[in-house]
Amino acid sequence: MEIKMEKLESYKGVTVKALLDSRAMGMFVDRKFIEENSFRMEKLERPIKVKNVDSTSNSCRKITYEIECNFFYKGHRERFRIDVCNLGRTKVILGMPCAGCS
Repeated sequence: MEIKMEKLESYKGVTVKALLDSRAMGMFVDRKFIEENSFRMEKLERPIKVKNVDSTSNSCRKITYEIECNFFYKGHRERFRIDVCNLGRTKVILGMPCAGCS
């Protein structure tokens, strides 16, 4: 699905293809994509261990940053905090946000 991600500080956005995955335990964005599009990353107080879908360790080993941004999809806007890790070809994974997980 295509969504627009908007920076909070400038209200500038970028359209990106996102993978909707109801089994994912959170919401994730690719670090390279974030850096290329100059989103502001915020350091987490405590790193989060991360595993890939196949149970192998992610190349980033631990999530240490997150971003906060607005998502737009078909006229709906929502603000999210999203964990930054290495996703490869996928830019955004939208899973089930979980209170207290990060």
